[in-house]
Amino acid sequence: MRSVSTPPGPDTHAPGRRDAEVTKAAILKAARHLLARHAHADITLKAVAERAGVSPPLILKYFGNKDALFVRVMSFDTDADALFDAPLPGLGRHMARHVLASQRERGADPLLRIAFAPLHGDHGDILRANFRAQVTERLAARLTGPDPGLRAELAVAALVGLGVMYGIARVPHLRETDTDAIADRYGPLVQAQLTPCG
Repeated sequence: MRSVSTPPGPDTHAPGRRDAEVTKAAILKAARHLLARHAHADITLKAVAERAGVSPPLILKYFGNKDALFVRVMSFDTDADALFDAPLPGLGRHMARHVLASQRERGADPLLRIAFAPLHGDHGDILRANFRAQVTERLAARLTGPDPGLRAELAVAALVGLGVMYGIARVPHLRETDTDAIADRYGPLVQAQLTPCG
């Protein structure tokens, strides 16, 4: 009698997929760290691999080559998806909370790469263009009322400032205060730029 195998359920390979996602995230984090401190041309796959705790061939497996890896590093799309994942009336609070939660839980800020990556040469131009298109212009497209571009840039500037104070200056009161309490205080400051006056 022939045995019939049961097809694997949806979660059969989930641990492997989770491991792959964790590894990819570690590689991207390592590459972002290095890009914030060195010119793109000076960064080797070996240096990224050492920082991420993986082998260089694993980077090639997941990203193809150095250029493809740094295209991902210089994109803000995925970060912006999470940053803007709230209805407009509560978006200011959500964004303030997201910036802090990203720092506290992952040690990474969705916006600070624009402040601390070397912005010279072609790669600097790409990073700036990506930031404008994927963050400030995308936010501006959601706003109604006058001056949406300016208001989006001011809202993002407030978030970058929050990220700098928490992640770079490491000020004690901000770091010791509950994330939701800070979001309750800081969110209205950001929201003031998102909601048109009058």
